[in-house]
Amino acid sequence: MKRLNSLISCTALLLVYLVVKLLESRGILLPYHVQILSLCCINIILVVSLNLINGFTGQFSIGHAGFFAIGAYASAYLTVHLQLPFVLAIICGGILAGLAGLAVGLPALRLRGDYLAIATLGFGEIIRVIILNTDAVGGARGFSGIPKYTTFGLAYLTAIITVVVIRNFVTSDFGRACLAVREDEIAAESLGVNSTYFKVLAFAIGAFFAGAAGALFSHYLQYMAPTPSQIGFVKSIDILIMVVLGGLGSITGSIFAAVFLTIIPELLRGFAEYRMILYPILLIVVMIYRPAGLLSGQEFSLSNLAKHFKGAKAHGNHS
Repeated sequence: MKRLNSLISCTALLLVYLVVKLLESRGILLPYHVQILSLCCINIILVVSLNLINGFTGQFSIGHAGFFAIGAYASAYLTVHLQLPFVLAIICGGILAGLAGLAVGLPALRLRGDYLAIATLGFGEIIRVIILNTDAVGGARGFSGIPKYTTFGLAYLTAIITVVVIRNFVTSDFGRACLAVREDEIAAESLGVNSTYFKVLAFAIGAFFAGAAGALFSHYLQYMAPTPSQIGFVKSIDILIMVVLGGLGSITGSIFAAVFLTIIPELLRGFAEYRMILYPILLIVVMIYRPAGLLSGQEFSLSNLAKHFKGAKAHGNHS
Protein backbone atom coordinates (compact mmCIF):
# COMPACT_ATOMS: atom_id res chain seq x y z
CA MET A 1 0.00 0.00 0.00
CA LYS A 2 2.85 2.38 0.86
CA ARG A 3 4.56 1.66 -2.46
CA LEU A 4 1.30 2.31 -4.31
CA ASN A 5 0.79 5.61 -2.47
CA SER A 6 4.39 6.63 -3.23
CA LEU A 7 3.93 5.78 -6.91
CA ILE A 8 0.70 7.76 -7.09
CA SER A 9 2.31 10.72 -5.33
CA CYS A 10 5.32 10.73 -7.67
CA THR A 11 3.05 10.48 -10.71
CA ALA A 12 0.86 13.34 -9.46
CA LEU A 13 3.88 15.57 -8.77
CA LEU A 14 5.30 14.85 -12.23
CA LEU A 15 1.94 15.59 -13.85
CA VAL A 16 1.69 18.92 -12.04
CA TYR A 17 5.10 19.94 -13.37
CA LEU A 18 4.30 18.79 -16.92
CA VAL A 19 0.95 20.60 -16.91
CA VAL A 20 2.59 23.85 -15.77
CA LYS A 21 5.29 23.61 -18.45
CA LEU A 22 2.68 22.77 -21.12
CA LEU A 23 0.48 25.72 -20.16
CA GLU A 24 3.54 27.96 -20.09
CA SER A 25 4.68 26.85 -23.54
CA ARG A 26 1.17 27.48 -24.93
CA GLY A 27 1.15 30.99 -23.51
CA ILE A 28 -1.77 30.25 -21.18
CA LEU A 29 0.43 30.77 -18.12
CA LEU A 30 2.17 34.13 -18.34
CA PRO A 31 5.53 34.88 -16.66
CA TYR A 32 3.55 36.56 -13.87
CA HIS A 33 1.66 33.32 -13.17
CA VAL A 34 4.86 31.28 -13.22
CA GLN A 35 6.40 33.75 -10.77
CA ILE A 36 3.48 33.25 -8.35
CA LEU A 37 3.85 29.46 -8.64
CA SER A 38 7.60 29.74 -7.98
CA LEU A 39 6.95 31.91 -4.91
CA CYS A 40 4.45 29.27 -3.74
CA CYS A 41 7.23 26.66 -3.88
CA ILE A 42 9.65 28.93 -1.99
CA ASN A 43 7.03 29.64 0.68
CA ILE A 44 6.35 25.91 1.01
CA ILE A 45 10.04 25.40 1.86
CA LEU A 46 9.90 28.19 4.45
CA VAL A 47 6.65 27.09 6.07
CA VAL A 48 7.43 23.37 6.22
CA SER A 49 10.89 24.08 7.68
CA LEU A 50 9.43 26.40 10.34
CA ASN A 51 6.74 23.84 11.15
CA LEU A 52 9.52 21.39 12.02
CA ILE A 53 10.64 23.84 14.72
CA ASN A 54 7.32 25.23 15.91
CA GLY A 55 4.90 22.44 15.13
CA PHE A 56 6.80 19.19 15.58
CA THR A 57 9.34 20.23 18.21
CA GLY A 58 7.09 22.66 20.08
CA GLN A 59 9.41 25.69 20.07
CA PHE A 60 8.18 29.23 19.41
CA SER A 61 10.58 30.75 16.90
CA ILE A 62 9.76 33.97 15.04
CA GLY A 63 13.19 34.66 13.59
CA HIS A 64 12.98 32.41 10.53
CA ALA A 65 13.48 35.37 8.19
CA GLY A 66 17.00 35.73 9.61
CA PHE A 67 18.01 32.32 8.25
CA PHE A 68 16.20 33.16 5.01
CA ALA A 69 18.29 36.34 4.75
CA ILE A 70 21.57 34.52 5.39
CA GLY A 71 20.89 32.06 2.58
CA ALA A 72 19.71 34.79 0.21
CA TYR A 73 22.66 37.15 0.66
CA ALA A 74 25.35 34.48 1.04
CA SER A 75 24.33 32.67 -2.14
CA ALA A 76 24.03 35.96 -4.05
CA TYR A 77 27.53 36.99 -2.94
CA LEU A 78 28.93 33.61 -4.00
CA THR A 79 27.37 33.69 -7.47
CA VAL A 80 28.01 37.40 -8.18
CA HIS A 81 31.51 37.87 -6.75
CA LEU A 82 32.97 34.34 -6.76
CA GLN A 83 31.05 32.93 -9.77
CA LEU A 84 30.18 29.72 -7.93
CA PRO A 85 27.70 27.34 -9.61
CA PHE A 86 24.19 28.08 -8.43
CA VAL A 87 23.49 24.65 -6.96
CA LEU A 88 26.67 24.87 -4.90
CA ALA A 89 25.68 28.39 -3.81
CA ILE A 90 22.29 27.08 -2.63
CA ILE A 91 24.00 24.38 -0.57
CA CYS A 92 26.51 26.86 0.89
CA GLY A 93 23.72 29.31 1.75
CA GLY A 94 21.81 26.53 3.46
CA ILE A 95 24.88 25.36 5.39
CA LEU A 96 25.67 28.90 6.59
CA ALA A 97 22.06 29.33 7.71
CA GLY A 98 22.22 25.94 9.45
CA LEU A 99 25.41 26.93 11.27
CA ALA A 100 23.69 30.14 12.33
CA GLY A 101 20.82 27.98 13.58
CA LEU A 102 23.28 26.01 15.68
CA ALA A 103 24.91 29.18 17.01
CA VAL A 104 21.56 30.64 17.99
CA GLY A 105 19.97 27.38 19.05
CA LEU A 106 22.54 26.28 21.60
CA PRO A 107 21.99 29.25 23.95
CA ALA A 108 18.48 30.33 22.91
CA LEU A 109 16.74 26.95 23.04
CA ARG A 110 17.37 26.73 26.76
CA LEU A 111 14.63 29.35 26.92
CA ARG A 112 10.95 28.58 26.55
CA GLY A 113 7.76 30.22 25.37
CA ASP A 114 7.73 33.99 25.04
CA TYR A 115 11.40 34.29 26.04
CA LEU A 116 12.44 32.06 23.14
CA ALA A 117 10.23 34.05 20.77
CA ILE A 118 11.87 37.32 21.85
CA ALA A 119 15.37 35.81 21.51
CA THR A 120 14.74 34.51 17.98
CA LEU A 121 13.07 37.78 16.97
CA GLY A 122 16.12 39.65 18.24
CA PHE A 123 18.40 37.34 16.25
CA GLY A 124 16.46 38.03 13.06
CA GLU A 125 16.75 41.77 13.57
CA ILE A 126 20.49 41.48 14.34
CA ILE A 127 21.01 39.71 11.01
CA ARG A 128 19.03 42.42 9.19
CA VAL A 129 21.02 45.23 10.82
CA ILE A 130 24.34 43.49 9.99
CA ILE A 131 23.27 43.20 6.35
CA LEU A 132 22.09 46.82 6.40
CA ASN A 133 25.61 47.93 7.35
CA THR A 134 27.63 45.56 5.15
CA ASP A 135 28.75 47.23 1.93
CA ALA A 136 29.92 43.93 0.42
CA VAL A 137 26.27 42.91 -0.04
CA GLY A 138 24.93 46.33 -0.94
CA GLY A 139 24.17 47.69 2.50
CA ALA A 140 21.14 49.96 2.77
CA ARG A 141 20.86 50.36 -1.00
CA GLY A 142 20.22 46.64 -1.44
CA PHE A 143 21.94 43.89 -3.41
CA SER A 144 21.28 44.26 -7.13
CA GLY A 145 22.64 42.54 -10.22
CA ILE A 146 21.88 39.03 -8.94
CA PRO A 147 21.60 36.59 -11.88
CA LYS A 148 18.24 34.94 -12.42
CA TYR A 149 19.19 31.30 -11.97
CA THR A 150 16.04 30.17 -10.18
CA THR A 151 13.42 28.53 -12.36
CA PHE A 152 10.03 27.11 -11.50
CA GLY A 153 11.39 23.59 -12.03
CA LEU A 154 14.26 24.12 -9.59
CA ALA A 155 12.02 25.74 -6.96
CA TYR A 156 9.46 22.93 -7.39
CA LEU A 157 12.13 20.22 -7.05
CA THR A 158 13.63 21.88 -3.96
CA ALA A 159 10.19 22.11 -2.35
CA ILE A 160 9.64 18.39 -2.96
CA ILE A 161 13.06 17.54 -1.50
CA THR A 162 12.30 19.69 1.56
CA VAL A 163 8.95 17.99 2.18
CA VAL A 164 10.41 14.49 1.71
CA VAL A 165 13.41 15.12 3.98
CA ILE A 166 11.38 16.70 6.79
CA ARG A 167 8.65 14.07 6.51
CA ASN A 168 11.23 11.27 6.79
CA PHE A 169 12.88 13.06 9.71
CA VAL A 170 9.56 13.43 11.54
CA THR A 171 8.72 9.74 11.09
CA SER A 172 12.20 8.61 12.19
CA ASP A 173 13.42 7.97 15.74
CA PHE A 174 14.81 11.52 15.80
CA GLY A 175 11.42 12.91 14.84
CA ARG A 176 9.65 10.87 17.51
CA ALA A 177 12.09 12.26 20.05
CA CYS A 178 11.21 15.80 18.88
CA LEU A 179 7.51 14.97 19.25
CA ALA A 180 8.17 13.69 22.76
CA VAL A 181 9.91 16.96 23.63
CA ARG A 182 6.93 18.86 22.26
CA GLU A 183 4.38 16.90 24.29
CA ASP A 184 6.22 16.93 27.62
CA GLU A 185 9.85 17.97 27.80
CA ILE A 186 10.31 16.93 31.45
CA ALA A 187 8.82 13.48 30.83
CA ALA A 188 10.96 13.05 27.71
CA GLU A 189 14.13 13.91 29.64
CA SER A 190 13.18 11.47 32.39
CA LEU A 191 13.15 8.74 29.73
CA GLY A 192 16.64 9.63 28.53
CA VAL A 193 15.81 12.02 25.67
CA ASN A 194 18.33 14.86 25.41
CA SER A 195 15.83 17.65 24.78
CA THR A 196 18.47 20.33 24.05
CA TYR A 197 20.14 18.14 21.42
CA PHE A 198 16.92 17.40 19.54
CA LYS A 199 15.67 20.98 19.74
CA VAL A 200 18.96 22.26 18.33
CA LEU A 201 18.93 19.55 15.64
CA ALA A 202 15.43 20.51 14.51
CA PHE A 203 16.41 24.19 14.64
CA ALA A 204 19.49 23.59 12.45
CA ILE A 205 17.57 21.52 9.87
CA GLY A 206 14.82 24.14 9.68
CA ALA A 207 17.42 26.90 9.32
CA PHE A 208 19.21 25.00 6.53
CA PHE A 209 16.08 24.78 4.38
CA ALA A 210 15.18 28.41 5.16
CA GLY A 211 18.63 29.36 3.81
CA ALA A 212 18.01 27.30 0.67
CA ALA A 213 14.68 29.09 0.19
CA GLY A 214 16.48 32.43 0.55
CA ALA A 215 18.95 31.43 -2.16
CA LEU A 216 16.12 30.56 -4.53
CA PHE A 217 14.31 33.79 -3.70
CA SER A 218 17.26 36.12 -4.28
CA HIS A 219 18.10 34.49 -7.60
CA TYR A 220 14.51 34.77 -8.78
CA LEU A 221 13.74 38.40 -7.93
CA GLN A 222 17.38 39.41 -8.67
CA TYR A 223 17.33 42.05 -5.94
CA MET A 224 17.43 41.92 -2.15
CA ALA A 225 16.62 44.82 0.15
CA PRO A 226 17.23 44.81 3.93
CA THR A 227 13.65 45.82 4.73
CA PRO A 228 11.43 44.29 7.47
CA SER A 229 8.97 43.02 4.85
CA GLN A 230 11.62 41.12 2.86
CA ILE A 231 14.07 39.79 5.45
CA GLY A 232 12.85 41.25 8.76
CA PHE A 233 10.23 40.61 11.41
CA VAL A 234 7.30 41.22 9.01
CA LYS A 235 8.54 38.35 6.85
CA SER A 236 8.91 36.12 9.93
CA ILE A 237 5.34 36.90 10.99
CA ASP A 238 4.06 36.08 7.49
CA ILE A 239 5.73 32.67 7.63
CA LEU A 240 4.41 32.08 11.15
CA ILE A 241 0.85 32.92 10.05
CA MET A 242 1.11 30.30 7.30
CA VAL A 243 2.30 27.69 9.81
CA VAL A 244 -0.54 28.43 12.25
CA LEU A 245 -3.17 28.56 9.51
CA GLY A 246 -2.07 25.23 8.02
CA GLY A 247 -1.94 23.60 11.44
CA LEU A 248 0.95 22.98 13.80
CA GLY A 249 2.43 19.54 13.22
CA SER A 250 0.95 19.07 9.73
CA ILE A 251 3.17 19.08 6.64
CA THR A 252 0.29 18.95 4.16
CA GLY A 253 -1.44 21.72 6.12
CA SER A 254 1.69 23.85 5.74
CA ILE A 255 1.70 23.21 1.99
CA PHE A 256 -1.97 24.20 1.61
CA ALA A 257 -1.52 27.34 3.74
CA ALA A 258 1.64 28.42 1.89
CA VAL A 259 -0.09 28.12 -1.50
CA PHE A 260 -3.32 29.70 -0.22
CA LEU A 261 -1.69 32.72 1.44
CA THR A 262 0.63 33.29 -1.54
CA ILE A 263 -2.17 33.30 -4.11
CA ILE A 264 -4.91 35.12 -2.13
CA PRO A 265 -3.08 38.49 -1.90
CA GLU A 266 -2.54 38.38 -5.67
CA LEU A 267 -6.23 37.65 -6.29
CA LEU A 268 -7.14 40.65 -4.13
CA ARG A 269 -4.99 43.06 -6.15
CA GLY A 270 -8.12 44.06 -8.08
CA PHE A 271 -9.50 45.39 -4.82
CA ALA A 272 -6.43 47.43 -3.97
CA GLU A 273 -8.28 49.84 -1.70
CA TYR A 274 -9.86 46.98 0.27
CA ARG A 275 -7.03 44.48 0.06
CA MET A 276 -5.53 45.15 3.49
CA ILE A 277 -9.01 44.85 5.02
CA LEU A 278 -10.23 41.73 3.21
CA TYR A 279 -7.01 39.79 3.80
CA PRO A 280 -7.05 39.94 7.65
CA ILE A 281 -10.85 39.42 7.73
CA LEU A 282 -10.38 36.23 5.72
CA LEU A 283 -7.69 35.04 8.13
CA ILE A 284 -9.89 35.85 11.15
CA VAL A 285 -12.84 33.89 9.71
CA VAL A 286 -10.65 30.87 9.03
CA MET A 287 -9.16 30.98 12.54
CA ILE A 288 -12.65 31.30 14.12
CA TYR A 289 -13.94 28.18 12.42
CA ARG A 290 -10.62 26.31 12.42
CA PRO A 291 -8.75 27.63 15.49
CA ALA A 292 -6.27 24.75 15.40
CA GLY A 293 -5.49 25.33 11.73
CA LEU A 294 -6.68 23.63 8.59
CA LEU A 295 -5.04 20.27 9.35
CA SER A 296 -3.79 20.47 12.94
CA GLY A 297 -1.63 17.40 13.62
CA GLN A 298 -3.15 15.56 10.65
CA GLU A 299 -1.93 14.75 7.19
CA PHE A 300 -3.89 14.62 3.96
CA SER A 301 -3.24 11.39 2.06
CA LEU A 302 -5.10 8.91 -0.10
CA SER A 303 -5.03 6.26 2.63
CA ASN A 304 -6.42 8.68 5.23
CA LEU A 305 -9.07 9.81 2.77
CA ALA A 306 -10.06 6.19 2.07
CA LYS A 307 -10.29 5.47 5.81
CA HIS A 308 -12.49 8.53 6.26
CA PHE A 309 -14.90 7.41 3.56
CA LYS A 310 -14.95 3.85 4.89
CA GLY A 311 -15.69 5.17 8.38
CA ALA A 312 -18.44 7.42 7.09
CA LYS A 313 -19.94 4.55 5.08
CA ALA A 314 -19.83 2.17 8.07
CA HIS A 315 -21.46 4.83 10.26
CA GLY A 316 -24.19 5.31 7.64
CA ASN A 317 -24.87 1.58 7.42
CA HIS A 318 -24.97 1.33 11.21
CA SER A 319 -27.46 4.17 11.41
